[in-house]
Amino acid sequence: MKHLKSVLVLVSVICCSVTMAQNELYEEEFYILDSDTLQYRIMYPNNFSEDQKYPVVLFLHGAGERGSDNKKQLTHGSKLFSDKTNRGAFPAIVIFPQCPKNSYWSNAEVDRSSFPIRLVFPKDKEATKPMQLVVDLMKDLTSKPYVNTNKVYVGGLSMGGMGTFEILSRQPDMFAHAFAICGDGNAELTKNYADKVDMWIFHGAQDNVVNPKGSLKMVEAILENGGKPNFTLYSDANHNSWDSAFAEPNLLTWLFSKSKK
Repeated sequence: MKHLKSVLVLVSVICCSVTMAQNELYEEEFYILDSDTLQYRIMYPNNFSEDQKYPVVLFLHGAGERGSDNKKQLTHGSKLFSDKTNRGAFPAIVIFPQCPKNSYWSNAEVDRSSFPIRLVFPKDKEATKPMQLVVDLMKDLTSKPYVNTNKVYVGGLSMGGMGTFEILSRQPDMFAHAFAICGDGNAELTKNYADKVDMWIFHGAQDNVVNPKGSLKMVEAILENGGKPNFTLYSDANHNSWDSAFAEPNLLTWLFSKSKK
């Protein structure tokens, strides 16, 4: 039993060390505009050179990773891109911004008095401050000579899945591919991007936090507006359908295969 406990402790230490090493690949940065600040992490490709052009991936985290530590946003998804094999096969600039605790990526009205939570996405409201800062950061970054502006991608989970739909509606000409995991959004606004940005939408059929009908609604609206999205519904998954999505063997191949239409 002592030997087993020692092995388990060793495995835990190794896993923790690997996670820390991967997270260290994401440099801590701040985007400051006037009196506002957006905290974010950025990972550059191996042997990064300003004389080359690279794809850019923007990842939007969920509500549980909000805060001001500029770390928690790396909880889900960061290891997918920093994995040694994936990083070698898909060299890219990867950005993980962090939303403050008291805000939201999308301008959503959220009622958590029952579950699944009730969500309303107004059509004409201004972007939240964190979303606007993300847009400004992306505009600044994509103006750099080392960015391949035909290969800019966005994805996110839960609140970040909602943010993915929203940033597409606000900046439909910025992105080539997008993926949204267990998200929701304003179906009417899909007309802004349905035929411009190819999407892969994921949800768990047993999700008791964000109703999977939200993703179904968005898929239907994208189809009605001329898009042809991939849609994967995991029959056994609850809200953490991102675990299954990140395990999809073709996700990154699909993501990086697309150039802007």
